[in-house]
Amino acid sequence: MDDRKFRILQAIIDDYILTAEPVGSRTISRKYDMGLSSATIRNEMSDLEELGYLDQPHVSAGRIPSAKAYRLYVDTLLKNGTIPSANAEDIRNHFLGRSRQMEEVIDRAAQVLSSVTRYLAVVLPPSEQLPVLRTIQLVRVSSRSALVVIVTDGGIIRDQVISYPASLDEDTLYQISRSLTESLSGCSLREACERMPQIIGRMRENGVVLEQLGSYFTDKRDSKRKVHVAIGGASNMLSYPEYSDMEKARSLLNLVETRDKLASIIAQHGSVSMTVRIGPETGIPEMEDCSIVTATYSTQNGQQGTIGVIGPTRMQYSKVLSVLGTMGQQLTEMFGMQEQYRDAGNKER
Repeated sequence: MDDRKFRILQAIIDDYILTAEPVGSRTISRKYDMGLSSATIRNEMSDLEELGYLDQPHVSAGRIPSAKAYRLYVDTLLKNGTIPSANAEDIRNHFLGRSRQMEEVIDRAAQVLSSVTRYLAVVLPPSEQLPVLRTIQLVRVSSRSALVVIVTDGGIIRDQVISYPASLDEDTLYQISRSLTESLSGCSLREACERMPQIIGRMRENGVVLEQLGSYFTDKRDSKRKVHVAIGGASNMLSYPEYSDMEKARSLLNLVETRDKLASIIAQHGSVSMTVRIGPETGIPEMEDCSIVTATYSTQNGQQGTIGVIGPTRMQYSKVLSVLGTMGQQLTEMFGMQEQYRDAGNKER
């Protein structure tokens, strides 16, 4: 695409974002100083339509950008670094004087994000790091049972009692504990699950005990704490003409109410610092007219959370990317300060 076509396409996108109305060549000629006649612009718009960047919703009406056009627009913003910086001070002031409890912080972040962008905002807390095993001990509690005591880098887990044959004595339990610690120290629960079959094969004489431990590791690995999903501005979507159709609006709001599904959609690309999914790229039928923009933030110990904005495909991408980037930085700083305060408190105790 040559520069003239791109400038015309950019003008069409900017105008459609503001008005939600199809854009004609006379509008571009009148509102944007390009030094081009309406006829020239009209010809270029026809070419852009043939290339798949514009759609014509009605005969003799203006054009609207396609998902392909928005993708080019966003990629150019990201490539050229033309995203302006949001006012970090304004965003920071929204948080000052408020509770530093994690759930309250992310709830507030969702409200601020939806208020600033005027779209639907979703904020996920930092993901929990997988605990790393340090030591494993079997502590005898009766002639046929032992308490499993596991020390991880995050603390002590001791809530499981396993049974064993009466023929096993305390020395044998100690040897099993020592072998397991040597084999699994430094492993995550997932890695421990993967290694247990080899350990069981190597220590067949204690298979009854080890198989119970393998099941225990699997249960711990697969147990999931319910994720707190903060949502702000769901009603904002109803103010856009794209959702004047009540059936379409109801379908989207029903999806929003299913918070677990919404969390998986937002966190889908959580390992990437910033992502933009436009229209059909979301892969969600209820969101075929939406775009999802996400960014990540981090805590001091490396855990990562996700913030996201959902809006119509004609959203103000430049503003959204700017606000998400700034808020991600603010949350990273805030959670870093939280952990510094917590560490200082632990030292004092």
